[in-house]
Amino acid sequence: MKVTFLGTGTSQGVPVIGCMCEVCRSLDYRDKRLRVSVYIEVDGLHLVIDSGPDFRQQMLREQISKLDALLLTHSHKDHLAGLDDVRAFNYLQKKSMPVYGSYDTLAQLKKEFYYAFSAEKYPGTPQIDLFEIDENEFSLQGIRVVPLPVKHMYMPVLGFRIGDFSYVTDANYISDETVERMKGTKVLVLNALQKDMHPSHFTLDQALVQAQRIGAGQTYFTHISHKMGLHGAVSQGLPSNTALAYDGLAVTL
Repeated sequence: MKVTFLGTGTSQGVPVIGCMCEVCRSLDYRDKRLRVSVYIEVDGLHLVIDSGPDFRQQMLREQISKLDALLLTHSHKDHLAGLDDVRAFNYLQKKSMPVYGSYDTLAQLKKEFYYAFSAEKYPGTPQIDLFEIDENEFSLQGIRVVPLPVKHMYMPVLGFRIGDFSYVTDANYISDETVERMKGTKVLVLNALQKDMHPSHFTLDQALVQAQRIGAGQTYFTHISHKMGLHGAVSQGLPSNTALAYDGLAVTL
């Protein structure tokens, strides 16, 4: 399995217009973050988790020409706003794009991308097949996918486990039941927004506690705000089996 970090930031993670903080002025490429997403290649299956506003740019940067399915964690704009650009894969692959998400997430898609689901479609609209999922595991081309239900303040969000890889973003609460689903994970990806308290995201310290609780061999932090601080400086203070992820990082399991 190979996992490529397409984006590791938030809408507050990319350089902010007019902001003169050290992160926004940094020349370190690891401090330049697009909206959070990952690309997974496993046993011939090619998946992307979340299609935020930077989806097209991310696909072009990584030269991704094959995509079998899209998994969505939840319905916030920074995780689904780029869905329209699956039309490029419709053209390349000559078929609709399977999109998996919860009932609430798919309902929001139907509102925001109504033209893709209307009875009489305008020529050239994205071709999308929706598949509703819940907390029960499912299969994609023979690959087992285990949903990881978490809470984003009051909002239900789904993370995903595929093999020895677990991915959770936009969370500030993980139940004991979900932790059990992640036991034995070799590589964990977990959101860590910033150092200061936040009502709906783990802080860095909170994410470190969760990483220890889950006990993965290696944990990468994502969904990083520019308020976190410089990648190089923050990394120096992290335990050896944890790290800040960065855009373009590729991990092989």
